[in-house]
Amino acid sequence: MAMEQATIEEGDMNQDMEVAPALIAVHSNQKSVSVAVGCDLRVFDLENRCSVKLVDDSANSFHKGSIRAIRYSASGKLFVSAGDDKLVKIWDSDTWHCICTILSEKRVTSVALTNDDSFVCFADKFGIVWAVNLDEHRHGQAVEIKKAAPILSHYCSIITSLEFSPDGRFIISADRDSKIRVTVFPKNPLKGANEIQSYCLGHTQFVSCLSFIYTTESPDGILVSGSGDSTVRAWDILTGSLLATFDVGAEAGLVDSNKSEDECILAINDLCAVPNSSLVAISIQSFSGIVLLSYNISGRSFSLAKVIPVSEQAFVPTSLGISCSDTLWMVSGISNMQGGVGSSCLARVRVISGLSIKSEGDSSGAVVLEDKDVPGGVEAVEKLQDKLRIDKGMLQEASETLQSAMRKLLIKKNYIFEKRDFRKKRGRKNNK
Repeated sequence: MAMEQATIEEGDMNQDMEVAPALIAVHSNQKSVSVAVGCDLRVFDLENRCSVKLVDDSANSFHKGSIRAIRYSASGKLFVSAGDDKLVKIWDSDTWHCICTILSEKRVTSVALTNDDSFVCFADKFGIVWAVNLDEHRHGQAVEIKKAAPILSHYCSIITSLEFSPDGRFIISADRDSKIRVTVFPKNPLKGANEIQSYCLGHTQFVSCLSFIYTTESPDGILVSGSGDSTVRAWDILTGSLLATFDVGAEAGLVDSNKSEDECILAINDLCAVPNSSLVAISIQSFSGIVLLSYNISGRSFSLAKVIPVSEQAFVPTSLGISCSDTLWMVSGISNMQGGVGSSCLARVRVISGLSIKSEGDSSGAVVLEDKDVPGGVEAVEKLQDKLRIDKGMLQEASETLQSAMRKLLIKKNYIFEKRDFRKKRGRKNNK
């Protein structure tokens, strides 16, 4: 019996071998673009058309584990990277020096910065959101902070996404248990963020991503979420009310009617709102390209604006990034890939231009650019990918591996009591 249980658990450990999706982030004014694959952080300076050398003089220099979250601050002055090595690193995006390293107690899953760059918040796999005051470290030497302050918790549920509302009043956290929590961000967050404004409930599977539609018609912003249930939903964060739902896979015509019901549920990988417009770009599991949705604020409804396929059939975006311009950056790839592909890290970058709209729902000018036509040209693509040519077979295998791995990570499993207790003990041991 003991041997049988050990064999089962060893099989679970092999099945649960985690991979990390490739990530991309773009400076708000498109001064630079960053890609993270595994522990490798690659930055390209679009203004000077050259790759950036990162400088990290902290005691824990650079990342030693897979990076799980990257983002620029709203001002573009700061950049944050965090991940499985339990490090959160703050970078000056002008000099690309690491100005602050934060030690987390658990592996980090998501990050967010306040609109005034004064605080960084990050979430860990145990479901706790932490905060650190950056004011005292921004202009000094690299500083290592041993402990951040916990401000809120989702009670043992992996937090998948963090966002601040456009006015900075609220911090929004989403988790793998399909919940979205809207919390008032206090003046002194280090004492805790205890006032819950609302819960946005309606998704039936893990919430994978959050973004805000922000236009002159909606100065307070409309929260948009994507989920493993194949839907994109719009929310009023003040009340938690569901404003609109759009089944991307079905309504965009991406679902094969001959497939089973489970196969028709295509998880939303990532989404981002196009600045100063009602458009939302969506990356969906198994689809090579993106789906553009238009949100009607007065009518409280989504409509399909355009489906933009990418000619590379194996290119399924794992992460999206957009600046104040109408240029959308996409990356497809993973790290720690198991199998016979012979590579531990893989990334492919593509760019879509022309996302601005002249009239409501008009996105006819959106096109996928050739590598030579992207901002920064072929050199930018080569540096961000670490190579120019990517084998299509490797990219296809990476896409399939990632889909399977992410669903295993984010969809909760039900275990018998003995097995659940064994896994808890193993998890505590692994996270020490």
